[in-house]
Amino acid sequence: METLANSFLGLVKIMDELREQCPWDKKQTIDTLRPLTIEETYELADAITDHDWKGIKEELGDILLHLLFYAKIGSEQEQFTLQEVIEGISAKLIHRHPHIYGDIKVTDEEEVKRNWEKLKMKEGKKSVLSGVPPSLPAIVKATRIQEKAKQVGFEWDNKEDVWKKVDEEIAELHEAVGRGNQADVEEEFGDVLFSLANYARFLQIDAEGALEKTNKKFIRRFQEMESTALRSGKQLAGMSLDEMDAIWEQVKIQMRNT
Repeated sequence: METLANSFLGLVKIMDELREQCPWDKKQTIDTLRPLTIEETYELADAITDHDWKGIKEELGDILLHLLFYAKIGSEQEQFTLQEVIEGISAKLIHRHPHIYGDIKVTDEEEVKRNWEKLKMKEGKKSVLSGVPPSLPAIVKATRIQEKAKQVGFEWDNKEDVWKKVDEEIAELHEAVGRGNQADVEEEFGDVLFSLANYARFLQIDAEGALEKTNKKFIRRFQEMESTALRSGKQLAGMSLDEMDAIWEQVKIQMRNT
């Protein structure tokens, strides 16, 4: 523990030195750091999706540096200190885990989540959905909204009923397409995606993660299709759809499970 504390304080010292001596670090504000932090977060997400443990370790370090950077700026602006940040999250965790630090009894993780939401409402939250960040990617946000609503009992009974809802929304989308009203089509398409995200949740699948894995799979296969075409002296732009489809099927067999 002492070594860990020393390492942490050493990093804090480096952050202080960079802020005082480096021209680039001196100029940064919370606004200039924001897009960089988002980028670092997505890089961590990519490493997690790929189960790249080396990458995860590196990206965690980058994000930790960003956290210290914000704390440093907060201290300079006399808004808060790093110590207050640490003490604040420690106090919150203790308060929101009465089944660990108090005398509350729970039977499973779902009861933990329900208690968590009840405590947040007591702390002044006006809606169970107020904790969902507006800037979350839409699929992630849909899942978080559904998880929040579940904590107050607004939930389907089983995955079969959820799939019926998916079928219903798809039928409504087809009807909207038939009517030709683009605004209706967009709305119904959104409903289909929302209901599919809900179904993924019932299957205990991360909808965002599943879609990203499919994106990566398509990229790998498409790039291999491009390489295959080039090896035969062709480019995809000059090929017919049937020719490309034949290569695609060949690539799928070659790259099965990749």
